[in-house]
Amino acid sequence: MRVLGLLALFLSLPVLAAEPASGMSSADLGAQLSKLLLGLLLVIGLIFLLAWLLRRVQHLNPRGPQAIKLVSSQALGPRERLVLVQVGGEQVLIGLSAGRITPLHVLKEPVLLPDAEPANPEFAQRLMDLLGKDHKDKS
Repeated sequence: MRVLGLLALFLSLPVLAAEPASGMSSADLGAQLSKLLLGLLLVIGLIFLLAWLLRRVQHLNPRGPQAIKLVSSQALGPRERLVLVQVGGEQVLIGLSAGRITPLHVLKEPVLLPDAEPANPEFAQRLMDLLGKDHKDKS
């Protein structure tokens, strides 16, 4: 319904510009309409920004205890990754590509990584770079 109202407003712009309301000049009307349009664009941009941010945050914080854990991940290309996943007591090496997930190998002995090391070191490095800290300065 609001979209139809906005569409009707934009279609009536030539009529409004031709006959300004009493006491309001066409320059005032144009300034108000430009402020309205700028505000609308800002709100739409904010909605898209928040949607993108929400998707990013949901991937970073898994909720509650997980039966499937990401042990390690390695990028092979822009759309290809190797992922080591632990399900219960087993670890499975999985290949991810565009539109395809392929189990490659079930490990007989699980790979043990120190808990202090992040599961995705590329993200940790990028975060440290953005914060302006050296990766070696972990305290």
